[in-house]
Amino acid sequence: MTNWIVFDYGEVLSLRTAAVPKLAAAMGVSLETFEPVYWSVRDPYDRGCPDLEYWTSIGDQVGAKVDDALSAELTALDVAGWGQLAPGSLDLLQSLSEAGASLALLSNAPSAFGVWVREQEWAKLFKHTLFSGDVKVAKPDAEIFQLLLDKLGAKPDECLFFDDRQVNIDGARAVGIRAHLWDGTEAARAALA
Repeated sequence: MTNWIVFDYGEVLSLRTAAVPKLAAAMGVSLETFEPVYWSVRDPYDRGCPDLEYWTSIGDQVGAKVDDALSAELTALDVAGWGQLAPGSLDLLQSLSEAGASLALLSNAPSAFGVWVREQEWAKLFKHTLFSGDVKVAKPDAEIFQLLLDKLGAKPDECLFFDDRQVNIDGARAVGIRAHLWDGTEAARAALA
């Protein structure tokens, strides 16, 4: 029996960020220089490294000086970039909520993003949200899935988890959580039927 339906956020409920060109421009470097570094140092940011430390680590690699003001600007651009829900996501969440499903969100994301999500009207559809930046561990580590289960007061087999990355699906399954690789809202509806 499924007591909880748990969703990843980035590229599941949301579209992939469109902010990378704006971030590169704000830092004063080319997109080609900026983008690989943005992704290569993302894991520590998702695991709780402070905003300034993340942006400074990028700046150091691309030859840009990052101060508090630029860090705040970059953080705001980054959060906004991940803020667009994918078509059909909100309808899926609303229909599940109206049907009485208990929904949770588990996302590898910095704390600043978690703050923004919790301010959104649609976030009220989730009974619980858990962001890696807040707990300083991330998927696919077993520890974050255990933190999720503790927060939900659930056994692993009482949860169904959707994520777009196979490594995270494998991590969830390793602790006994039923997990499906995300392939869009219609596929999710079929998996839940």
